[in-house]
Amino acid sequence: MSEAVIETFPTVDAWAEAIAARLAETLGAALADKGCAVFAGPGGSTPAPVYRRLAATDLDWAKVAVTLVDERYVPESAPESNARLIRDVLLQDKAAAARFIPLYTPEVTVDRAAIVAAHALAQAGGRFDAVLLGMGEDGHICSMFPESPTLKTLLTPTLKPTVLGVPHGRDGAAPTLERLSINLPYLMSAGRVILGLKGAAKRRVFEEQTQGDPKTQPIAALIAAGVPLEVLWTEEG
Repeated sequence: MSEAVIETFPTVDAWAEAIAARLAETLGAALADKGCAVFAGPGGSTPAPVYRRLAATDLDWAKVAVTLVDERYVPESAPESNARLIRDVLLQDKAAAARFIPLYTPEVTVDRAAIVAAHALAQAGGRFDAVLLGMGEDGHICSMFPESPTLKTLLTPTLKPTVLGVPHGRDGAAPTLERLSINLPYLMSAGRVILGLKGAAKRRVFEEQTQGDPKTQPIAALIAAGVPLEVLWTEEG
């Protein structure tokens, strides 16, 4: 993929409907092809309208595994938990039958929790059929933060798909909490990857990041690595 094409939608409703339809199409195709499917998505408020639509979709959800692209190193009862959003919004309605694979487990360290999560995802097949990503205004995706000591490892395309622990940032840098994140090779091996963007500011950041260094800027890394990326954007915030 030499450049990123941005598809524009007039409203959040149209944007969310399009993303949910594409994710459902890909998960349905995986179910028909191999009898199971794996979906990975983010937490936060941005994907909520997508998740509500996806949850109402007719799929054989009992054969779908759902996981996260990243997670804060906090229990699900914490308000910062991404798993909490997934359970409250996506794993409802028809999708309540899906199996959830958390990234967080109460291990001694975040790195130990990452090992446990990596094993659980490997047991589920080690590959995602469909992925939804969001992007922060600093250009981070998953928990691939600028200046993080784990960033270059997370963005190394020659490693196997895995989960890594991400330390909290120093001197006020992000992230404020320890996190767990999938790495770039998980996105490289995925069947379909959709990046959902809202608002003019994030579009500007995305366009700037596409011209960056793939070793240190996640968006540039996605493009350089040939991730099957679709970018869907709406100006509505």
